[in-house]
Amino acid sequence: MSLKIYNTLSPQKEEFVPVVPGKVGMYVCGMTVYDYCHLGHARVMIAFDVIARYLRHRGYEVNYIRNITDIDDKIITRANENGEAFDSLTERFIAEMNKDAEALAIEPPDSEPRATTHIPDIIELVETLIDKGFAYPADNGDVYYSVRKFEGYGKLSGKILDELEAGARVGVDEFKQDPLDFVLWKAAKPEEPHWDSPWGIGRPGWHIECSAMSKCCLGDTFDIHGGGPDLKFPHHENEIAQSEAANGQSYVNTWMHAGAVRVDGEKMSKSLGNFFTIREILDKYPAEVVRFLLLSSQYRSAINYSEDSLKEAQVKLDRFYNALSLVKGEVVASDIDNEYSERFHTAMDDDFNTPVALAVLFDLVRALNKEEGDAAVVLAGQLKFLGGVLGCLQLEPSEFLQGGNDDESAWVEEMIAKRAQAKKDKDFATADSVRDELMAKGIVLRDSPEGTTWTRQ
Repeated sequence: MSLKIYNTLSPQKEEFVPVVPGKVGMYVCGMTVYDYCHLGHARVMIAFDVIARYLRHRGYEVNYIRNITDIDDKIITRANENGEAFDSLTERFIAEMNKDAEALAIEPPDSEPRATTHIPDIIELVETLIDKGFAYPADNGDVYYSVRKFEGYGKLSGKILDELEAGARVGVDEFKQDPLDFVLWKAAKPEEPHWDSPWGIGRPGWHIECSAMSKCCLGDTFDIHGGGPDLKFPHHENEIAQSEAANGQSYVNTWMHAGAVRVDGEKMSKSLGNFFTIREILDKYPAEVVRFLLLSSQYRSAINYSEDSLKEAQVKLDRFYNALSLVKGEVVASDIDNEYSERFHTAMDDDFNTPVALAVLFDLVRALNKEEGDAAVVLAGQLKFLGGVLGCLQLEPSEFLQGGNDDESAWVEEMIAKRAQAKKDKDFATADSVRDELMAKGIVLRDSPEGTTWTRQ
């Protein structure tokens, strides 16, 4: 089965044919680094991490670019509020973003360009747009893109220019030739970070940054461009207008957008008080549980986040790791040609359908639980291999099942030793009380000829 991807531009599933056979250029809009990453960021990062992993698994040479916006209005405002330099703020939150990504088993992109390191490229692109008649400098020092000059505007989002002009969201600016026009270069305000340009000191607009960085990293036309659901319009629509006007050719072949995250059925929003950062969630739940939850919905579908959904994800992961913990022998991740492999790849070839792929892994677990000896070892190796394609099931079973708390682990081991000594002394009342005390704290013991092991319930 060939790989098919839903293309927002079509909009339909299309057979994936890369620009260069065997190679994939993929650009994903990354974070604007002025605060901690939230759950919506995790959804996008994990979705495209899995997509990159699977493309590589299928043998493609992937060049995965995820940019960093390290200069914009929000960054400047936050830095001024904190009384710190803007680049000090961005460096701090880039480091925090990387901590969150590492915790969630998100592999680093191949390149992570920053807007501030591509200022010459941005200026060159703006100059090209002016020379071609698609942009114009205004009297206030800004440079604007002339939206009506680009005939294909709206082809990604389905927006109609006349309806946009009549809408309340259109900004009013006396220096624009048309209210639909958007800024490519902003004249600097007093005390703002700025760079020299042919139009005076200033800084880039948000949309032009991605057009310039993607061009530098992947060329004029590349395979996949991704991002969150809120970027389709105006950000990605404006990217298309800028890049295709400047380069005179198609910008991106396949557009992909991750679905929104809803919290208890409502849109995640600070104003609603249901806004969660990644680290707030990881203080309460293991990182793999969060990753598993976000993979349980197909990447472009909305997903509902709640305490109950996280608990359900934990229970499901427990089933996987419990099955692996019972296998006797060395388990080595390896793929084998059987029905589970075929069904897994069929699911992932169908627009990266992770929930169906996970259902295949559950069937594999059921088969594993019925096997013993070498047959169990082989199926366990396949489970770890296919789980690894999704970035899951790579921990030692005891590490996951025991929760990773060193202090708690030491206490549990002491209690197990106390119980073992009590049983040796035939003090069964003490042995039972130890088991009951552990059970009350959610610790389940499993006795076997090899000794006693434990898991967190």
